[in-house]
Amino acid sequence: MSMMAAETVLAPTAVRPRLAPLWHVVLLDDDDHTYEYVIEMLCTIFRLDPRAAYAMACEVDRTGRVIVHTGLLEQAEFKREQIHGFGADPRLKRSQGAMTAVLEPAPV
Repeated sequence: MSMMAAETVLAPTAVRPRLAPLWHVVLLDDDDHTYEYVIEMLCTIFRLDPRAAYAMACEVDRTGRVIVHTGLLEQAEFKREQIHGFGADPRLKRSQGAMTAVLEPAPV
């Protein structure tokens, strides 16, 4: 029998896939939009039922902000632009445009 050189077998290194970071779309409160507007906008853009939209409207009014969506950056940017494009509140004469939404990184 011939002697064979010892072979070193390396176990494959565990590669953990990197997940794309998630982003929050945060709706900011103002005094230029009614509850009805906020509920209508949330139902239209996010397909929420009126009760969920009302709860978010209450939160944004109470705390000044509410997370309305969490997703990949492209999705979050699109939702933010939909909010910004929703227009003024026809119920209030002083409403000059849409509500403001910002993006924030979601905690890991």
